[in-house]
Amino acid sequence: RLRSAPVTVRFVTNTTKESKRDLLARLTGLGFDVAEHEIFTSLTAARNLLEQQQVRPLLLVDDKALPDFAGIGTDNPNAVVVGLAPEHFHYEMMNRAFR
Repeated sequence: RLRSAPVTVRFVTNTTKESKRDLLARLTGLGFDVAEHEIFTSLTAARNLLEQQQVRPLLLVDDKALPDFAGIGTDNPNAVVVGLAPEHFHYEMMNRAFR
């Protein structure tokens, strides 16, 4: 019904553990009729903000989420993006983030 109605369809999630591509594969595997541009995640919002502010982030996100930040410069970071990534929450990385 939604596809035939005059509305925009979006799939929205706050997950930070996987990329849009991974979410797309999971949703289509469950039988959902969805396109990648219809998926909006907290990582999408973070990327949009990074691009608007033109900052270079230290990405404390799960490695599976990194494809959503392709093309974003991360040299000499002046911002931090934090997601669910326990493997990155250790003294050395936290020290980098705070600096």
